[in-house]
Amino acid sequence: MRFGVMLPQQGLKASPEALVRAAQQAERLRYDSVWVNERLLYPVHPRTPYPGSPDGALPATFSRTFTPLETLAYVAAHTSRVALGTGIVNMPLHNPVMLARQLATLDVLSGGRVRVGLGQAWSVDELEAAGADTVQRGPRADEFLAVLKQVWTTDPAEFRGKYFTLPESVLQPKPIQQPHPLIYLGAYAPRALARVGRLADGWLPAGVPLAAMGPMMGQIRETARDAGRDPASLHLVTLAFVSVLPDSPGANRPDFVGTLDEIRRDVATARELGVTEIIFAPGFGRGELKLEEHFDTLEQLRAVA
Repeated sequence: MRFGVMLPQQGLKASPEALVRAAQQAERLRYDSVWVNERLLYPVHPRTPYPGSPDGALPATFSRTFTPLETLAYVAAHTSRVALGTGIVNMPLHNPVMLARQLATLDVLSGGRVRVGLGQAWSVDELEAAGADTVQRGPRADEFLAVLKQVWTTDPAEFRGKYFTLPESVLQPKPIQQPHPLIYLGAYAPRALARVGRLADGWLPAGVPLAAMGPMMGQIRETARDAGRDPASLHLVTLAFVSVLPDSPGANRPDFVGTLDEIRRDVATARELGVTEIIFAPGFGRGELKLEEHFDTLEQLRAVA
C-alpha cells in the first residue's frame, strides 16, 4: 500500500514557500505522492451545501485556493521522485482537449509523475460560473474521458461526439506514461461508480467510511467484470481526512480521527480492504492547521504508515 499527502494548497498557510517545503518533506519522508484539489470560487451565499461538513457550511480554508495544475507544475520543478496527483479536478469546469494538453505537458515536464483524479463537481455556483451543463454531467463525463484518452494515445487524434468535437489534429507532446497517466474517479452514486468500473483505472473516494468502502468497491469491480475488464487491476485510492488527537474521541469517532494507535488500526483496516493508496489530508475541512502543525502531523503519520 502506498501513502500520499495533500499539499498545503488552501487557506492562509498556502504560499509558494509552504508548497515547496511540503513537497520536499514528502520526498524526504518517502511518501509516494503529493496531491491537490480544485475550488473555482468561494460563493458568499452558497446554494449547494458542502457535503463534507455536518451543517453544509463551506470550510473557511476554501476561500483561498491555489489552482491545481499550476501548483503541481511549481512543485514538480522542486522535486524529483514524488508522484503528482489531482484529487480532484472537476470535469465540468474544463474543456477535455485543453486539460489533456495541460496534463500531458505536466507529465513530460515532471518526468512521468502525473496521476489524474477527476470528479463531477457538486457546487451549482461553480458549475454556473464555468458555463457548465448542470444536467448532462454523466454522459458528458463519458465523452470527456474518451477525449482525454484519444488525445493522449493517438496521433493524429480525432473525436466527434454529442458534447465534444476534435478535428483530426496532431497533439504533441504525448504523456511519458503509457498508454496514459492513471485516471481515478471520485464517485458515489451508482451510475458514477459504474463509470469507474467501465472507464477508469481506479476509484478515489473522499469521506466514505471504511465500512462502506468495501461494498462500494465491490460494485465497481462487478461493473468492470461485466465490461470485460480485469476487476483486480482497478486501484482503490482513498482520501483520509486525518486528525491526530492526544486522546481518543470515543467509540463513534470518524475514521482516521483519533490517537496515533487508532489511526494505525484504521490504516490496517484499509489495507485489509485492498486500499491501494491512502492520501492523508491533515485537518482538511475541520479548521485550518498552523503550518508547523501540518508538517509535524506528516512526520507522525509517516511513522504510523
